[in-house]
Amino acid sequence: MLDIIPIPAFKDNYIWMLHDHQHVVVVDPGDAAPVLAYLKLHKLKLIAILCTHHHNDHVGGVCKLVELYNVPVYGPQLEDIPCISHMLGDGDVIEIPELKIKLSVMDIPGHTHGHIAYLGAGGVFCGDTLFGCGCGRLFEGTAPQLFYSLQRLGNLPDDTKVYCGHEYTEANIRFALVCEPGNVRLNQRQADVQALRAAGFPTLPSTIALEKDTNPFLRCAEPSIIATTLRMTQIKETDEVSIFTALRTLKNNF
Repeated sequence: MLDIIPIPAFKDNYIWMLHDHQHVVVVDPGDAAPVLAYLKLHKLKLIAILCTHHHNDHVGGVCKLVELYNVPVYGPQLEDIPCISHMLGDGDVIEIPELKIKLSVMDIPGHTHGHIAYLGAGGVFCGDTLFGCGCGRLFEGTAPQLFYSLQRLGNLPDDTKVYCGHEYTEANIRFALVCEPGNVRLNQRQADVQALRAAGFPTLPSTIALEKDTNPFLRCAEPSIIATTLRMTQIKETDEVSIFTALRTLKNNF
């Protein structure tokens, strides 16, 4: 029986842990301390580390964990991450025999130059590319790159669970409602998310279906999104990439 749980770190990061009550794979350990505390409390053995991109809040704890556990570290081949042992690119497959799972690698650049995602175990571990009702900022890639990366994720099966790197959903929904106030599913999501946060629960994982219904960055062809974007910006183009680019700029200043 595989459990996938988020371990909070820093202000709003999640370190995802996949375990079978004996062995653990950890995704994006920006801080070793909460991982070590969880392993000790539940008497679990770390067997691998997965990294989606090079930002320190996702990899800052990697070398400490390797020092203590000497486990393989998987990460993007186009980024420089200390202590990585296995460099990965699009289409590569990782097998974790202890957990009886296989994870395939997707290149999803935009937030960073070499950002990757891991697809498997019923979900996608997408780091800072796709968030609950939002998407990552453009630090190294281009808007078209990030748009097409999100399209790749949006084309996954609807029931794919979305395991992203931050608890941003509640704030992202506020922006989404400005873009599409008449979206009934989005208004319901806001109520659901507020209830979860009030009770101290994470809003993640999401699903691809839910993101396609409520996330403005996956809805750039919707007439209501296009109309709002044209009203709030100076752009004239209505193609999806132009709308996405304008939305991402609006979100930066929201």
